Amino acid sequence: MAAKEDLYAKVTPRKQRPSRPNTVKHGSTMDVLLSMGFPKTRALKALVSTGGKNVQAACDWLFSHVDDPFLDDPLPREYVLYMRPSGPLLQQLSHFWQQSRLSCGKNKAHNIFPHITLCQFFMCADGKVEALSDALQTTVAKWKGRIPMPLPLELYTSSTFIGLFVDEQLAEVLKSFAADFATEAAAKADVHVEPHKKQLHVTLAYHFQASHLPILEKLAKNVDVSSGCDWLAVLYSRDIRFANHETLQVMYPYVPQNDDELELVPGDFIFMSPVEQSSASEGWVYGTSLGTGLSGLLPENYVNRADESDTWVVHGSHSTLNCASPSNSGSAVAGLLFDGQLSDSLLDSLVEPHSLSGLCPPMQVMRPASQSSLSRMRLFVCRHGERMDVVFGKHWITQCFDSKGRYIRSNLNMPPSLPARIGGHRDYDKDCPITVFGSTQARLVGEALLESHTTIDFVYCSPSLRCIQTAQNILQGLQQEGKTKIRIEPGLFEWTKWVSGTCLPIWIPPAELAAANLSVDTTYRPHIPISKLAVSESYDTYISRSFQVTREILSECKNQGNTVLIVAHASSLEACTRQIQGLSPQNSKDFVQVVRKIPYLGFCACEEMGETGVWQLVDPPILPLTHGPNHSFNWREMLMQD
Repeated sequence: MAAKEDLYAKVTPRKQRPSRPNTVKHGSTMDVLLSMGFPKTRALKALVSTGGKNVQAACDWLFSHVDDPFLDDPLPREYVLYMRPSGPLLQQLSHFWQQSRLSCGKNKAHNIFPHITLCQFFMCADGKVEALSDALQTTVAKWKGRIPMPLPLELYTSSTFIGLFVDEQLAEVLKSFAADFATEAAAKADVHVEPHKKQLHVTLAYHFQASHLPILEKLAKNVDVSSGCDWLAVLYSRDIRFANHETLQVMYPYVPQNDDELELVPGDFIFMSPVEQSSASEGWVYGTSLGTGLSGLLPENYVNRADESDTWVVHGSHSTLNCASPSNSGSAVAGLLFDGQLSDSLLDSLVEPHSLSGLCPPMQVMRPASQSSLSRMRLFVCRHGERMDVVFGKHWITQCFDSKGRYIRSNLNMPPSLPARIGGHRDYDKDCPITVFGSTQARLVGEALLESHTTIDFVYCSPSLRCIQTAQNILQGLQQEGKTKIRIEPGLFEWTKWVSGTCLPIWIPPAELAAANLSVDTTYRPHIPISKLAVSESYDTYISRSFQVTREILSECKNQGNTVLIVAHASSLEACTRQIQGLSPQNSKDFVQVVRKIPYLGFCACEEMGETGVWQLVDPPILPLTHGPNHSFNWREMLMQD
């Protein structure tokens, strides 16, 4: 047979014609990348970082990482081999994952999807990854149909751990499979793989609060371990540089304002190391983008915590069933396996899709089918707008009122007028209004809610004037002013320990607020009257009060409307939402740290999960509001210049 070069040399040249939409380019993905001019080391890194999915994914990765300072770093990725469930058992475990997270909050097990670990993490050079994938495929072909299904699993519970352990005899079979993979990997890819020697198991929960054990144990007992399942041998990799970092996901776009800031693209992931946060200002974090490889500062309220495995890359997913015979499990896996490898479409159907190509997507969370999201109750909690005493100082009253108690505006950011108070203007000392910009902030939030087609059914408000004015301006932006009345609820006032002096503020009564053209419900009877508030209350009392009043508000509104807005204080975003999620209160020190990071018009959303009475924090329907400082300026200072 003629040599390949000679054969191509004898092909008669033909006229070039425009390529057709579905024309197939021959040659490997690597060949195509090299023909485009990319260096081999970079092309390899792009293919490995995207799971070798296709040329387009690799090109996108290379172009987005063009400024990555580690683009030419030869440091290899870390790899691991897991057995992942699919079919009915995966649905059972997904339900456990969802319910345990809703009921008890996140524990360490939630960082990685349900799996059985077959080996320790190991490193493999980029140039050997294709051979490593071949080693797994060879091993799976050898073991096809030899691993009994379903795997016998037994529930084990301790004070700090809950898991499903593989029957000892079957565990030895899986360990033999892992040992054969280690042998193949050494021969084909020249890597050392250490098979897992401990008891094989699926971790359900660990590092959880002791008080959550009964709930988690009850949920675990509801998992039907006999459910049909095709266990998939899946090879994953992760960037070794970020193995001990916290993973965050970008929720909102951000354009850098300074050279040391990071551009944020929704869907991207950020790796954050606690040791790198010492130089970051309050409300900011320092991290590295998965999408670009660049590092910098970013606003903390633009990201949410994600799971560690969300950024992992899949390098091969293979069924261990014998494809010659149909699956006995009734799983959707049967009939969709090609040469033992899971098709992309099936993999996407088993896990939640993600916007970044080649990434291991998070596990799909099942939603209750009995109630649509449109009919669920929603709770919005919002902090008030910019306050006068913070902008103009605690002595602003002496600057703005004359000897006869008449208000005088001395800055454009001061409101044109203020409501009259029976006790005189000195009552503003502990109950200040919002600035003009505070009103603008609130209207922007209302306009954003209107644009998102959100309708507010009920508005509850702290008795502080700054909160009432904020609520009024939100309703203006929503075009609901006059249609929706504000219910003044003293139980929503902030932690009274933070009030200076020996008495509480003297608030303007609802009737006087209504007379000042504020849209207040004068017929509302509060759940916790002012007389029940005490000066310098304990932290536990404040948290209990906030939880009690929130529950009573939600109960009062149930079946009358779907959406409740609470306008109160920074502390309210935490105090009014944490316990309705089934979570225990934080200690006072951690609570204060969270509250300090909540800006003016900080906004959070909770949604009731069906009729369970359990609530979950969800993405708000609006973008966050961020702005910079604008310091006072006196034009006369220009006369002082030389």
